[in-house]
Amino acid sequence: MGFTLPNPESPMEQARALTSQKDDIEAELETHISILKANNATMQTPLVDPEGFPRADIDIYAVRGARVRIIELRNDLKAVMDAIAKALEGVYDPSLAVPSAQESSSRSTLKPFARVEGVASGSPAAEASLQKGDLVVQFGQLDATSVSPGSLRLLADLVNKNENRAITIRVIRSDQTIFLTLTPRRDWGGRGMLGCHIVSCIPP
Repeated sequence: MGFTLPNPESPMEQARALTSQKDDIEAELETHISILKANNATMQTPLVDPEGFPRADIDIYAVRGARVRIIELRNDLKAVMDAIAKALEGVYDPSLAVPSAQESSSRSTLKPFARVEGVASGSPAAEASLQKGDLVVQFGQLDATSVSPGSLRLLADLVNKNENRAITIRVIRSDQTIFLTLTPRRDWGGRGMLGCHIVSCIPP
């Protein structure tokens, strides 16, 4: 199942419309995840016992249906977040709009506050195309002015509060500013919810 790409007049209006679609997808995703939790199951939990018989302690039909829908919704969510990122690029592209002096000043003060030291294969970070060496200038609503020097506690708190919810981040890579979307997950098969090593680049 795909999502419908809105076609409003401005990139900002398109981003708002896409954000509304994102919220709807996340709400439905949470519903199906709750089905797994109600059955004490994850995306990898075996549905048969060691002898190969269907487990009696799990609603197999409900869990299978929820798993299929979760995969579809995650694909939809990634697609809509990619579209949001492109719309935001249009919002911040000077060739598409002339920013005010205040906006220009605000954007010029964005400085990296974290650096990606490594990304695990198959992780949410890898799915978001995050790369080693990326410098993080925005992570959700966080930027260099809102984090403590030498600490990424607020970033960790934000990740924990947004499990299975896409977060828009902005990184600098090879002198280019890139928008990415990252969806923290515990069930991706590795350590942590992001699958990457991020360190502060603001001296304490």
